[in-house]
Order: sequence, then C-alpha cells, then structure tokens
Amino acid sequence: MKALGRHILVEFTGCLADVLNDVSIIEKSMVEAAQIAGATVINSNFHHFSPWGVSGVVVIQESHLAIHTWPEYKYAAVDLFTCGETVDPWVSFEFLKKAFGANYSAIEMNRGSHHLLKKSDFKPHRANEDQAYVTNQKDSYKIERNVWFTDKDERQALSLRYSDVLFNETNEFQQVRVFETFAYGKMLAINNMIMCTERDEAHYHEMIVHPIMQLHGKPQNILVIGAGTAVRFEKF
Repeated sequence: MKALGRHILVEFTGCLADVLNDVSIIEKSMVEAAQIAGATVINSNFHHFSPWGVSGVVVIQESHLAIHTWPEYKYAAVDLFTCGETVDPWVSFEFLKKAFGANYSAIEMNRGSHHLLKKSDFKPHRANEDQAYVTNQKDSYKIERNVWFTDKDERQALSLRYSDVLFNETNEFQQVRVFETFAYGKMLAINNMIMCTERDEAHYHEMIVHPIMQLHGKPQNILVIGAGTAVRFEKF
C-alpha cells in the first residue's frame, strides 16, 4: 500500500426513504458495515432530525465511517475512511448499498501518500512506562453507542439519547414508536414528534383529568375517548 489510508466517497441515490429516516437502522447498519470489513469499532454517535434526516459517525480504530441522509430525496452521502491493510472499505460499501437499497456513484482516494511524507522519530509519552499499549486485540474494546432522537421545529429542539426502540409500527395514518431513553424513561413518539415520556406524562394527563374530576365531584360512570386512554385511567 502506497498510502496511509483509503478514502471512499459515496453518493447513494434511489435509497429506501423509510430506512434513511430511521436512525436506529442506520446506526446498526453502519456499525455492522465496519465490523464485517474487519474494523475495530470504538464508538458510534448518531442523531435523527425532525421531521427527517440522520447524521452519524462510527469511530473505528482504523479511522471512521460517516453518513448524512436526505430521505426526502432518497439520498445519502457516505464517507468510508480506513487506514492500514487489514480493513477493506469496499466491503463496508457493498453492505451499505444492500442495506439502503441504493444506486450509487463512488470514488476512492489514497490519503497520506508515502512519497509526500517522511516518518519522524516521534514517540508518545506514556502514563505508565511499564504498561504496554494494547494493539490488535478487538475484545479489549467496548463499543459505546450514542444514538439520539431529535424533535425540532423553527423555534425549539429537544434531543433525547436512547438505548433501544421498544415498539415501531406504521399504518396508513401514522408511525408510532416507543423508545427507551436514558433520562426520561420510555418515550412515545408519533410521526417523529415527542408525545410524552414516563418522566413528564403526569403534567399532561393530570391537567386533563383533575379539573374535570374536581368540578364533577363524584362521577359514577366514566368514558374516555382518544389516545392515552390507559394513562388517563390511572388518574381517576
């Protein structure tokens, strides 16, 4: 290899729009694309933007894989950069092409051409001179996954980091998802808009229920119509 790294710039077109707007699928696909190419994944950081679009990067020991999507155009810009000879970025490319159902154009560039560089005698200072560096031991690394859901309009934005998608169903009217978030517990989102979370749902439902119950006094029969029925019944 006559360069320090290989850099593939990819234009994915005609992609599956739903996939390009699903940060969970994209994050898992990017991590798996790195792993099957032989890379050592260090961490991932992905954000979904409301109403559409995902940006993210998978940091690998050998460099990185990055993406930004435009679901409304069925387009994704992907950056695959690997160093050394043990990782083949074209393996990652083939995997992502299938995952996104995409057409493509791609170009590969060599980064850090050897004939332009001269190796120095630089050596980093170690915190403990007796401790050897850990190299080529994939099991020594734990992947830190950092995936975010963002609900944003022209005046405000709310981003919540989550660990899993517990429920995901789409019908002809709407998409309903339930996320397990780190700060707010379970979160309900409809059409990529946050409805409520375990941490704050009482503010919404108590406002609906308590004034009516106090005004009525002693209701005998109660009919609740609409979304959030089970949550509201808890307040009676």
